[in-house]
This record gives sequence, structure tokens and C-alpha cells, in this order.
Amino acid sequence: MMQLGLDGMPPRLFACTPSRLTTWQDCPRRYRFTYLDRPAPPRGPAWAHTTVGAVAHLALARWWDLPLERRTGPAARALLDRAWQTDGFQDDAQAHRWKGYAGDMVERYADGLDPTQDPVGVERTAAFRTAVLAVSGRVDRVDRRGDELVVVDYKTGRSELTTDDARGSLALALYALACERTLRRDCTRVELHHLPTGKVLAWDHTQQSLQRHVGRAEVVASEVRAATEELATGGSAQELFPPRPSSRCGWCDFARQCPEGLAASGGVKKPWAGLAQERTGPDPD
Repeated sequence: MMQLGLDGMPPRLFACTPSRLTTWQDCPRRYRFTYLDRPAPPRGPAWAHTTVGAVAHLALARWWDLPLERRTGPAARALLDRAWQTDGFQDDAQAHRWKGYAGDMVERYADGLDPTQDPVGVERTAAFRTAVLAVSGRVDRVDRRGDELVVVDYKTGRSELTTDDARGSLALALYALACERTLRRDCTRVELHHLPTGKVLAWDHTQQSLQRHVGRAEVVASEVRAATEELATGGSAQELFPPRPSSRCGWCDFARQCPEGLAASGGVKKPWAGLAQERTGPDPD
């Protein structure tokens, strides 16, 4: 039974996106910098790998808006070329090389798509609620396969992915539930489409495994709410939102504001460092 709050009213739901929850899991200090501190601490410069991911996502989203006869691989490349940005690259020469690499990537991927199979949604917003959460998010693509829906998430990072990445992703599980509730059709399959290799890493959830992910999300939400409420009543930001230093801290937008993260990572990465093929690098999307 739901516990009632003040004046017999139910407690307010914790409104969030999947990325908000995973930010807390990764580092409570980064959560505070991102969502609570106002004004927020200054971020570092744009990342080149983020630029590649964003432009590739945009090109593939616009591809489905083309007339059927124009949905080709070269058309996907042309869309990427028109949307191309140079944020985060070392120089124009590097940006030009990566424009070609990204163009090859989306052209090859689009060539493998069936242009007649229109998705149910592209960049589709979906949402659901529990007794604790109000989750919403935007899904790269939602396919219909037979009587069920499938969540498709594009990945453009050069790091290899495995089926475990699809199975263990809190975000993908929450997106599946959101699509199921919003579109009123079963949705248990989630897929990571790795554009650099063309691999599809898929996982078929059960309702039980989806609910386990919801349980994880509710625990995270409760932790965040408790820390935020204590902070508002004078609690210590350093104690309530501690850093979680690791070698990945050099990729954080707020690394310059975090001595512990800088010490753990050996310093802030160059904005174009994520273009290198290294397992410890961040995903661009």
C-alpha cells in the first residue's frame, strides 16, 4: 500500500530520465553538478566523439523522413554531410577525416536497412510511472516485429559491445517499459546497433527482469531524493554527493572542478581523445 505524505496526499513522484539515474550511479558529485547546483559549474569544451555520435543519430533519424525511393545508403551519408559539425576536433584536417569515417559508417548501416519497414517511432518520447518514479525518455528508434515492439539504440563508439551490455542496461530496460506503456503493445526486446561494426547486440527481457530493473531504478531514486532533501536542510554537499573517482574521470565534463577525479584519471582528456580506439574511452552516445 502506498504511504501517504503530508495532509494525506501521496508522495510526489521522482521525475527523471534514465540518464539522470545512471548519472547518480556513476558519480553523485557529477549528479549534483549537473542537476542541482545553480549556477552549474562550468563545463569543459565539447567532445569530438560526442559530435560524431550526435550527427550520426541525426542523420539516421532524418533518413526515415525521406520518401521511400530515396532511402538509400548514399542518402544517409548526404544527410550526415549536411548536418556535420566540427566541435571538439583538434583541427580541420581531423574533422574532415572523421566526417568521411562517419559518412562511411551511416551509409553502410543504412544500406542494410529495409526502407519499407517504417519504425513505430523515431526519436520517440515515451514514459511510464510507478509508485515512486515518473520516467520519461527519448528512444532512438522503436520497431514493430510481429505483434511486439523492439527498442533500438544506436551506438557509434569504437569500443566493442557484448550482449551483456544490452542485458544489463538500465536505460534500455526502462525504455522498453516506457514504450510498452505509451504505445500499449508488448515490448521486451532491446537492441544495441553498433554502427562501426554493424553488429546487433540484443536481449529479450521477461516481465520479471524488467521489474528487477525498475526496482534498481526506484532504489536509485530513493537515494537521490534522500540526499537532495538533506542537502536542502543544510546537509553537507561533500558528504551527501561524494565523488566516485576512477580512470574514467578524465572524460567528465566537470573534471576541472573535481580534484579527486583529476588525481584518479591523471588529468583531463583532450577533446578529441575519445576518437581513439580504446576500451576505457567513453561511448559517444
